[in-house]
Amino acid sequence: MLTGLQNITRVPELKKRLLVTALLLTVYRIGVYIPTPGIDTAALQALFAQQTGTLFGLIDMFSGGAVSRFSIFTLGIMPYISASIILQLLTVVIPQLEKLSKEGELGRRKITQYTRYGTIVLSVIQGMGIAVGLESVAGGGGGSVVYNAGWSFRFMTVITLTSGTAFLMWLGEQITERGIGNGISLIIFAGIVARFPSGLVRTFTLIRTGEMNLFTGLFILALMVLVVAVIIYFERAHRRIPVQYARRIVGRRVYGGQSTHLPLKVNTAGVIPPIFASSILLFPATLANFVKHPITKTISDALTPGNVSYELIYIAFIIFFCYFYTAVTFNPVDVADNMKKYGGFVPGIRPGKKTAEYIDRILTRITLGGAIYVSVICVLPSILISRFNVPFYFGGTGLLIVVGVAMDTIQQIETHLITRHYEGFLKKGQIKGRRM
Repeated sequence: MLTGLQNITRVPELKKRLLVTALLLTVYRIGVYIPTPGIDTAALQALFAQQTGTLFGLIDMFSGGAVSRFSIFTLGIMPYISASIILQLLTVVIPQLEKLSKEGELGRRKITQYTRYGTIVLSVIQGMGIAVGLESVAGGGGGSVVYNAGWSFRFMTVITLTSGTAFLMWLGEQITERGIGNGISLIIFAGIVARFPSGLVRTFTLIRTGEMNLFTGLFILALMVLVVAVIIYFERAHRRIPVQYARRIVGRRVYGGQSTHLPLKVNTAGVIPPIFASSILLFPATLANFVKHPITKTISDALTPGNVSYELIYIAFIIFFCYFYTAVTFNPVDVADNMKKYGGFVPGIRPGKKTAEYIDRILTRITLGGAIYVSVICVLPSILISRFNVPFYFGGTGLLIVVGVAMDTIQQIETHLITRHYEGFLKKGQIKGRRM
């Protein structure tokens, strides 16, 4: 691995891309600390101290603290991700979008353009909702969060937040084109990782003051390493279905006849299921802060992270969305038809409908294993906080994103090294990313 790191400096283009990526991510982190005009920052900080178990706390984690500071990047890159997911779901429903997605590079550019338009629309709606919501709430100290409420504040907020999201979207595209790649993912990665050092400092402080046992601290450290290893294993895990292509004679040439395989990922849905599940379950707690009613308070108390009822419903939602999102994004019928079109077949299985049923049966089984794995990782933070008094949030969606993006980034670096005849980070084999 040390040799791989040394080889990075020997490739000028790769070194330049890494420097560009680091520079653009630094610009992003600087923007997190630039506040939106018209906000009492101290009152807002006191308000968000009470929002750790709400939807705002989840969004604040993905934005790297931009929400609690109400910076120009408050909305972060989440509107872009939401627009991408909505368009991906609409592709299955609307035939025109499905046809467009199959037109290659031209269709991909058109869908990207629609995603950008959707991002701006969602940013305007969310920005207006946040501005109106802040005008109606008081800060943690009882004072108003907004200095001068009214349409001037609302327009300023909408323009600022929408511009911040558009700038982040452009920043992510620049990282993808001029940097190391995966720009949008790296922005989320930087936002989540930025909060890790403060959690580690709090842990060492607890050990030094005697509030946490040294043995407990070492156990947590070993558990963290083990959890990261488990995530890497499952994110790379896939079931290989053997595929044989029949020989075709065209003129004097023989085509096909080779054996290959169809990789089915254990965790096909990725991090989408826990994001959907968290958003749904944290919505009642968020609503209870604005609507003071006994019913909303009862529901909010029952769905507080750490309660048994919350964790059971959370797991059920994750399993449901794992199957739902896998069914939306992976169509066994299309895969079987494409294999049949090019002369491919699974040994022992008839092409066409039988192959589709066979693939669907295997996908259903391995998706259950992937859903259980994601559920365990997402429930882990509640166990660590309640049982071991861990002062930071380790696990869940954030850790899945961090490890997955790190794997993809290492794969990008190895690709640059190998294409220039340098060894990667591992001599025995290259690290495979999550995409197959």
